[in-house]
Amino acid sequence: MNNLFNSPFEIGVRMVFLLLSLYPRKADLQKLVYLEYAAVYSEDLGGPTSLHTPVPMRGGEYICKRDIIEHGLYLMSVRSFIDVTYDSSGIYYSVGENGPALVGLIGGSYASQLLLSCEWVTRHFGDLSVDELSSLFDKKSLTWGAEFSSSEFEWNLS
Repeated sequence: MNNLFNSPFEIGVRMVFLLLSLYPRKADLQKLVYLEYAAVYSEDLGGPTSLHTPVPMRGGEYICKRDIIEHGLYLMSVRSFIDVTYDSSGIYYSVGENGPALVGLIGGSYASQLLLSCEWVTRHFGDLSVDELSSLFDKKSLTWGAEFSSSEFEWNLS
């Protein structure tokens, strides 16, 4: 049985919401990795209530989700929910012609909160470069959740 949670499909749908909020700007994959984390755990960055429960060790999520996000972007691009463009500086993603319709069709409190979170993220971080986002995440990840394993704790006491 396939898992729907944090699947390429679920994350792809979140990418459509995020790219709609980012419109008319485009973003590369690395920027979307950072912005997706910020949308899900917005409270970590001083934003609205996080969409997901702030679990310990969540700070590493943005590092390990890159492949799933890339797969989700592909899934959404084949149905024109996301557009993919490229030039000499890289590959960029933007909301596709069917993206607004998808966002409009998805109802419920999670979708409403996701859209608000994505709008907050793009207002605060949408114009930052990947290097600026990397610096911000490197600084903030040190404080996200009780992220010490017992072996790290023991090592620090020695």
